[in-house]
Amino acid sequence: MPSPSIDIASLIKSQAASLGFDACGFAAASPVDDEAVARYDRWIDQGHHGCMRWAEGHRDLRRDPALLLEGARTVIALAMNYYPATCQPAGTLRVAYYAYGRDYHEVLRERLTELARFIEEITHCATRPCVDSAPIRERYWAQRAGLGFVGRNGCLILPGRGSFFFLGEIVTTAQLPPDEPCEMTCGDCGRCVAACPAGALNDCGAVDASRCLSCLLIENHDDELPAWVGEVIGNRVVGCDSCQLCCPHNAHAVPTSIPDFAPTEAVMTLTRERIRSMKPGDFKRLFAHSAISRLRYKTLLRNAALATDVD
Repeated sequence: MPSPSIDIASLIKSQAASLGFDACGFAAASPVDDEAVARYDRWIDQGHHGCMRWAEGHRDLRRDPALLLEGARTVIALAMNYYPATCQPAGTLRVAYYAYGRDYHEVLRERLTELARFIEEITHCATRPCVDSAPIRERYWAQRAGLGFVGRNGCLILPGRGSFFFLGEIVTTAQLPPDEPCEMTCGDCGRCVAACPAGALNDCGAVDASRCLSCLLIENHDDELPAWVGEVIGNRVVGCDSCQLCCPHNAHAVPTSIPDFAPTEAVMTLTRERIRSMKPGDFKRLFAHSAISRLRYKTLLRNAALATDVD
C-alpha cells in the first residue's frame, strides 16, 4: 500500500495512460439518477431499442453499480481511441471503423484486467472490470466522470477529440475523488441528425435503433431486412459511421496508437466478390478475433446482397 502522501488517483490515471487509455475519470458509485432511468425506460417502452432485446433485461443492475460489486464506491470510466490511420480502399464494401481490427472486447478486457490488478495491489480493494457486455450505463458513467458528453447521435463525445473511442469501466470498492461531470452539449448543431441515412436520430438525442443501420446490419439476423434498408444502405455491410464522420468534434480526430485496432487484410480486401465466394469456414477463420464475428456468416451475405457499389 502506498504511503498516504502518494496520490493514488494520479497513480491510477498514469497507469491507465501507460496501458493505452486516452482518458480516465472517476465518479461516485451511486444509483443512476431518476431522469436517466426514466429516459432509458421510455426508450425501451417506445420500442426504440429495436432488435436489441438484451437491452430490456438487467435494468436493476443498470441502475445501481453496487449490484455489480458489493460495496462499490467508485466507477472508473475509461476511453480508448480507435480512429484508423488507414481506411478501406475504393471498391470495398464498408466496415465501420470500430470493427477494422481485433475485437475491442478482447483488447479492452485484457487492459482493464491489468489496470484492475494494479488498483487492487495499491488499494487492497476489490474491482470489477466491465466492457460493454456487462449491464452498466457506459456513456452515463463516462459523462459523470468528466470524459465527455452524450451527443445527439447517442455517442459519447470527448470535447475536441471526437467520438471514435471505445469505453470501459472498472467498478471498485476503493474511495477515489470524483471528477467534475462534463456539462457540455451539442448546442444547436444538428449535423448528425441531417446526415443519418435512415432517419434514426432526432433533435432530442434519442436514437431509434429500429431504423439505425448500424443496429440493423449487425444485431438483426433475420433472413430479410425491411425493404427500405436497400434504398439507404449504400456500400455498407458492417455498421455505419455517418453520424460520427459529420461531427465537428471528429474533425480533430487523430489515429489510434493501439496496433490491435489497425485494419486487418480481410477488412481491407472485403469486396462483394470475396464475400460471395466465402464459405462458413472462411468467415470463421478470417473474423475469429474480430467484432465482425458478431454478424454471423449468413448476415454478412445478406448485407452484401443488399449493398450497392457507391463509394
